[in-house]
Amino acid sequence: MAEVKNKKIKTTASDESDEKIEKTPATEVKKSKRDRKKIKLEGIPGVGRKISEKLAEVGFTDLMAIAVASPTELAAIAEIGEGQSRKIINSVREMLDLGFERADKIMKRKLEASKITTNVEGLNKLLGGGVETQAITEAYGQFASGKSQLGFQLAVGVQLPKEKGGLGKKCLFIDTENTFSPTRIVSMAKTMGLDPEKTLKNIFVARAFNSEHQIFLIEKASEMIEEKNIGLIIIDSITSHFRADYIGRGELARRQQKLNKHLHALQRLADGHNLAIYITNQVMARPDMLFGDPTTPVGGHVLAHQATYRLYLRKGRAGTRVCKLMDAANLPEAECIFKITEDGLIQVE
Repeated sequence: MAEVKNKKIKTTASDESDEKIEKTPATEVKKSKRDRKKIKLEGIPGVGRKISEKLAEVGFTDLMAIAVASPTELAAIAEIGEGQSRKIINSVREMLDLGFERADKIMKRKLEASKITTNVEGLNKLLGGGVETQAITEAYGQFASGKSQLGFQLAVGVQLPKEKGGLGKKCLFIDTENTFSPTRIVSMAKTMGLDPEKTLKNIFVARAFNSEHQIFLIEKASEMIEEKNIGLIIIDSITSHFRADYIGRGELARRQQKLNKHLHALQRLADGHNLAIYITNQVMARPDMLFGDPTTPVGGHVLAHQATYRLYLRKGRAGTRVCKLMDAANLPEAECIFKITEDGLIQVE
């Protein structure tokens, strides 16, 4: 158990050594990302071995996840009182120095964001250079509109070196509809000049069987991001299981609350690790629409507010696909046309 004495914390090393490590108090802990990685759960005042094990079991290994948790939620997970959980949360918030920061620092952080090429000039231009890190890019549309195909293209594109529009990193792919296609990855990798076998090895795929499993996979993703050098997380699709698990108006509020929390977890990963999030979304037809396009994305305002970039994909003429940028804080509405071929997505002149 951790004990506080003279404003210093002594913890027992959790690896092979039984030596005691002396740590500085919370207010003196450096707050850079690199230093946060060095802070173990048992180094937090009030957190001992048993509590840290319970937190780690449910994916609470990131200090930010603890800092933004509610005392009730943390108390239930760690099986402790709300008073103790509140003290733990406050200690972590002191470590991370959460509060106001100057806009120039935010600007500097935004300038560190990178872009992943879609390999289609029009799509890249639409998105201001490609799919952005530190952001959630959502693509919605009817079946066979190209949402998953764009995801496959990005899973390959992220592996390209930076000078060719990639990040030189790997991809996590959460498949909720059994749509992942290794053969498409192989053909796209060949088109982009990458080794197909190596490209497949750099994509880590998990099949989510329900909404709780999907949430769990994202909670555990932080453990793999640094270890596997992940630059992109894809969820295809984000709403499929939520629609199946929460049926009827009586369950709508619970569904939206769960979805909202899930999306915030994704954004925290994007911000904390400077990676890109690409999610596909299902649609439904509005029967009250007498004029115009009745197609509307699932997820309501919760998803609409959380997505940084919203793309609407639909089928065009002669086998083409039309992609329209529906919402982005820094880009105007626009659209482009592309085709899906055996080799991947290509520009239509």
